[in-house]
Amino acid sequence: MSSAEKQASEDLHQQMQLLGHAARDAADKLARVDARTKTSALMFAADAMRDSVSTILEANAADMERATKRKLSSALLDRLALDEGRVAAMVQGVESISGLPDPVGSVVDEWVRPNGLRIQRVRVPLGVIGIIYESRPNVTSDAGALCLKSGNAVILRGGSEATRSNAAIHSCLVQGLSAAGLPETAVQRVPTQDREAVGILLRDMSEFVDVIVPRGGKSLISRVQKDARVPVMGHLEGICHTYVHASANLEMARDVVVNAKMRRTGICGATETLLVDRAVSDSHLVPLISDLLEAGCEVRGDEITKKVDARVKHAEDADWGMEYLEAIIAVRVVEGLDEAMAHIRRYGSGHTEAILAEDNAAADRFLNELDSAILLHNASTQYADGGEFGMGAEIGIATGRIHARGPVGAEQLTSYKYVVRGSGQTRPR
Repeated sequence: MSSAEKQASEDLHQQMQLLGHAARDAADKLARVDARTKTSALMFAADAMRDSVSTILEANAADMERATKRKLSSALLDRLALDEGRVAAMVQGVESISGLPDPVGSVVDEWVRPNGLRIQRVRVPLGVIGIIYESRPNVTSDAGALCLKSGNAVILRGGSEATRSNAAIHSCLVQGLSAAGLPETAVQRVPTQDREAVGILLRDMSEFVDVIVPRGGKSLISRVQKDARVPVMGHLEGICHTYVHASANLEMARDVVVNAKMRRTGICGATETLLVDRAVSDSHLVPLISDLLEAGCEVRGDEITKKVDARVKHAEDADWGMEYLEAIIAVRVVEGLDEAMAHIRRYGSGHTEAILAEDNAAADRFLNELDSAILLHNASTQYADGGEFGMGAEIGIATGRIHARGPVGAEQLTSYKYVVRGSGQTRPR
């Protein structure tokens, strides 16, 4: 390493340390802020975003032009793209978050011991959250709003492909904080795209950062899980399944399957594998495959599926565990509920699975016996989303079993403490 490179590295470390110090100070202040002030900050931020639509879209257009020249995948381009509708949805998300009950200070549980001690479990913020993400500019507004609502400071590190969009949205959040009299450093953005900044955030800032939330592709999340020196909330892949049971209503199945795959193919809740019960393969398989093909989806199938339409391509073994994030789906015919669940356990990522069935007993088995973060009955896997769960928004889907699981909203960004009230009790020897 040259002396100039060494100096640049030292300067970057110092810059990141300053971000960490400022975030920790802001987190200490936010933990004591009342719900009304946080709500005001979010409403001011929403107003700023509404007034800055043209600025945000201009910034996004510049990002899109650069991303197109770099020949990013269609899935990444879809995640990056903003229009007036998507900006309006971001504004609505911030407003929805502002209207949620404040989780901080809420009493989760309480009880009285025989000795008269009254014990309460009370929600508290996690502290400082580091969020590393790719492509999606809406993560900037969702994450900033959710962290503020839950009393956490946040350090945002978005991908280089969305630099201008993220900066424009972040500016609106800062305006909201300032207007409400809160520290602008409560929502900070790493100002450089130097990849070393990510390493510093993961490895060298444990004294400031309490948890890391990654949101992006498999390589990003793998790196975060490998290198982080603080707890990580997130998921590695979204290999989601839809199973058409023998009792499935065909018309419902046709609507749900196309929506689950094709509504937005680049989101982690998109169905990647369709399982069809052999008992209804004669009646259901042809229309389901035809609908997908006509919607522009490439179908890769097993031997039975290939026979129903010459356009179906052969599914390799790798297809059963593939997160395509584009208009491709793997289709397999299974011998009933047990084989469907066995397939999901073997190839799934623990994200989201759906069963389409009129047989409630079969649906109950599916919901009770599988252990993915989200399980649905007669609904599209595209509902795997914090906004659709009534959380206003989310900063990701967690598939781990410790702390948060499923959509990570404001409540999931809190921990708890115990508050014990007595009247002079002393513990016997």
